[in-house]
Formats: sequence, C-alpha cells, structure tokens
Amino acid sequence: MKAFAAVLALSFPLAALAQAPSDPQIAGIVVTANRIDVDAGKLAKARSKNKEVQKFAQQMITDHTAVNKQAGALAKKLKVKPEESDTSKSLKQGAKENMANLKKLKGPAFDKAYVEHEVAYHEQVLGAIDKVLIPSAQNAELKGLIEKVRPAIAAHLEHAKMLQESLGKKS
Repeated sequence: MKAFAAVLALSFPLAALAQAPSDPQIAGIVVTANRIDVDAGKLAKARSKNKEVQKFAQQMITDHTAVNKQAGALAKKLKVKPEESDTSKSLKQGAKENMANLKKLKGPAFDKAYVEHEVAYHEQVLGAIDKVLIPSAQNAELKGLIEKVRPAIAAHLEHAKMLQESLGKKS
C-alpha cells in the first residue's frame, strides 16, 4: 500500500501544484481528475464481479460526471478555457499507468487494486483541494464549486476505505 501511495503521489504531485495554478489550470486539473475517476469507474464496472465494487464504480461514474458537467458549465459561464498544466499532464500519465495495471488483473486481484487506487487517489485529491486548489482559486465561483464538491470527495474516500476493508476480509 505504501509503495502504491508513493507511486500515486508522483501522479498527483502536490509540489507541482505548489506553484499556485491559475484559474484556467485549476479548471483543467478538476476536469482531468474527474475524467480519470470516471474512466476507472467504467473499467471497474465492466470488469468486477463484486456487486459492492460495481456499485462503488457506478457512484464514481455518476458523481464525477456530474462534477465535470458543473465545471464545464461554470467554465463556459466565466469564459475560462480549462488549461493543461504539468499537474494535469502528470495526472493523465498516472491514470494511463493505473489503467494499464488494472487491465492486467482479474477477479479479486482487480477489485483490490481498483479500490486501493481509489483510496489513495481520493486522499491525494483531498490534499490538493485543501492545500492548493481552494487557496489558489481566484474566482469566487470556481472556489465555491471546489468547496461544494469537497464533501463528496471525502465521502468517496470513506466509502472506498470501507470497501477496501471488506475486500481485505474476503481474501
């Protein structure tokens, strides 16, 4: 788990975020982070035979798609085009590696790897939200959107941790 978290930390580098991203870059990070979780959820929903993992994956698809719709609508309203940044590029690279890893797995090994990634990913996202995205957002509506979705991200983390614990007991 620690090694996995270290790999994930490289895919969501807080150090890269410490450069105070601009609002367009923040929008890009938000959209990218949500898209990554939607894609992983779709893979998990298709691959997993575990009803609880499938239910969690569907929740990730539904919730993160909704956040991206809100972010897209806000960006359009504010006339802000989400910009790619080192962080969003790094997120995409980490997601590519995670998906490649997950595609090699089946059954309980897949479920454990998917859920472990979801725990670590949501921990990293919460850290980025609290330490960089909210403090760096200049536009009040953008900051408000991030603050509004934070409790859902925290709930996803708790759900993933409970699922992780239940999967650990089944092995």
